[in-house]
Amino acid sequence: MIKEEGYDLVSGWKKKRYDPLSKTIPTKLFNATVRAASGIHNLHDFNCGLKAYRGEVVKHIELYGDMHRYIPWLAKNAGYKKIGEKVVQHQARKYGKTKFGLDRFVNGYLDLITLWFLNKFGQKPMLIFGLWGTFIFMIGLLAVLFIIGHKIYVLYTAGTGTLITSMPAFYVALTSMVIGCQLFLAGFLGELISRTAQERNKYDIAETI
Repeated sequence: MIKEEGYDLVSGWKKKRYDPLSKTIPTKLFNATVRAASGIHNLHDFNCGLKAYRGEVVKHIELYGDMHRYIPWLAKNAGYKKIGEKVVQHQARKYGKTKFGLDRFVNGYLDLITLWFLNKFGQKPMLIFGLWGTFIFMIGLLAVLFIIGHKIYVLYTAGTGTLITSMPAFYVALTSMVIGCQLFLAGFLGELISRTAQERNKYDIAETI
């Protein structure tokens, strides 16, 4: 502080924060992916530790594991549309070390895929397993038809031919048809489990008239 001609002159400065690229780039990619998947475009920092909610919102969403970072998305899926963002002044860390690393980045994306899948196909698993199972099975079926057609053509023109098991198309057909059947059965079992779940027809009632 410098005193001059009866006035107190205060000179101050603020240090600009430079986060390493190993932190900023994954964070920006993560936030952009969550905005695209959730449809909540007015939020730019899903990892912010300071969040405020109404009591009814917290009571009607299910949290487990590291799903706390996706509370805005869970609230939107529960029917709460008034979701906004306020600027928060973060303070510099005084003690300890940051726990942000590659494991949190990978785990965040795995949780995001889980949440996206449950939200989109949780009540109708056959739509994804049955679709991909049928598609892969059809690839195997086409490979079988190719093998049969090729075998008939070779026998008709040359009289002899190679063994079917020596053809790459045979293993493509076998693998594709097995995987296709497994995926279709997984979707079928998922539908059975979903239809017998006790929480399937449970609804949140806001007011009884």
